[in-house]
Amino acid sequence: MLWACIHFPALPLCAVFAELATSAHPCALYEGPRQRPLIVYANAAAQARGIHPGLVLAAARALCNQADFRRRERDAEQHSLQLLATWAYRFSGQVSRAEPDTVWLEVGASLTLFKGWPALLRQLQQELQALGFGAYRLGVAPVAAAARVLALSHDQIALRQRSAMLQALEQAPLALSGLPAAAIAQLHGMGFRQLRDIFVLPRVELSRRIGPQQVHWLDVLRGDAVETLPLYQPPDRFSRRIELDGLVENWQPLLFPLRRLVRELALYLHVRDSGVQRFELHLEHEDRALTRLPVGLASVQREADALYEFCRGRLERAEIPAEVSAFALVAEDLPPFRPGHRDLFEPVRSEGLDWPALTERLRSRLGDDALRGLACVADHRPERAWRFTETNFADNATSKKTRVSANPSTRPPAAAITDNAPSPTRPLWLLAQPIPLRQPLAQILAGPERIESGWWDGGDARRDYYIVRCANGQRAWAFVPVDEHSGWMLHGWFA
Repeated sequence: MLWACIHFPALPLCAVFAELATSAHPCALYEGPRQRPLIVYANAAAQARGIHPGLVLAAARALCNQADFRRRERDAEQHSLQLLATWAYRFSGQVSRAEPDTVWLEVGASLTLFKGWPALLRQLQQELQALGFGAYRLGVAPVAAAARVLALSHDQIALRQRSAMLQALEQAPLALSGLPAAAIAQLHGMGFRQLRDIFVLPRVELSRRIGPQQVHWLDVLRGDAVETLPLYQPPDRFSRRIELDGLVENWQPLLFPLRRLVRELALYLHVRDSGVQRFELHLEHEDRALTRLPVGLASVQREADALYEFCRGRLERAEIPAEVSAFALVAEDLPPFRPGHRDLFEPVRSEGLDWPALTERLRSRLGDDALRGLACVADHRPERAWRFTETNFADNATSKKTRVSANPSTRPPAAAITDNAPSPTRPLWLLAQPIPLRQPLAQILAGPERIESGWWDGGDARRDYYIVRCANGQRAWAFVPVDEHSGWMLHGWFA
């Protein structure tokens, strides 16, 4: 086995400040009682101004009043560590995490899939940068515990052989060995500074000094004892909440946390090889119940850009009843994702959208009420041979029985298209109601086709339909009463 350990020393800062954690703007975290809170984490810009862990918050403000000071959020740290463990699950089926800032993944079984460690390392680096966790230390070794020590003492080191791992461990300082602080202080008092100094000591004497548990830990580091790591499994549901810095009155400031939530959801879906078709956006308020915005997609999706585009359209049209203090995304229905099949020799397509993508784009921009389906009706009268249907996009939006119309009017569209492909004797453009044909006739191309129907409902229709060419060259679908040759009525145009 080959374990890669990724240590994130700035993870508590990233969980609260996001991109600001590694920027040139000084920021720091504090915790403790209100009377005397202490600095616990500070980025490089803050440390350059004298702000360091252990400093009293009041003194830190006096040193740099431009710095951004916020209280540490352990819940946000756990969410960030879970996000990183979920991301690591893409590369290995054996992932473990240790709070607050460490993730392990077994990469020995993945090297062939990712074409060797250099290629896998490049992909890890690129994706961590994209996730906003560019500050990390990495070590690779046959033993997970040793990989963490090497990550802390020799950044970006990868040792596949146990002998090379033992040589590197001997040079590691005791302070980074993973031993308890009390044991390290005791060993320092005896003059020991590196692991090599205690590896050569008699086990009985060392056990009497620092305890048998610590001696067992040293055996684990060297691979002489069995190492047990709790393996991570992605949860069955996705739930992520972001506490906003201040109260938000409208939807525009919510776009930044929305993009972050959707990006994490897309990563989670890729790891589980799942998609999402229903989920909810939760807007939390201080003095009233939260606002739920249900989202139902026409098809199973998992791409971040598509999910964000649809959520943004839904958020733009939402009525926000009160100021928003927190924003959350909850997805419980996660069906398997089945990508569409493509032809082996698929022709080059234009920049157009396929049908599900176009439907989602229209719904996000126009709203659900602007889209309705068209269905056939068992009636020979053309104006009554179709009807609008209310389409449930979340359940069966891609039904083969209906198509979607983007006409929000209550009048029928100019072209009523159903799944029954129009035959050559039927026009693509059917008028809502027949009107007198004002163009002079030049030629009768086909007909007559007699339609007699509706005697039972008071709408009796007895017509002879013809395909005609008008004087201006247009082909029309027109009819006259039965056995008549005048009084032409226009009912549709051919393309």
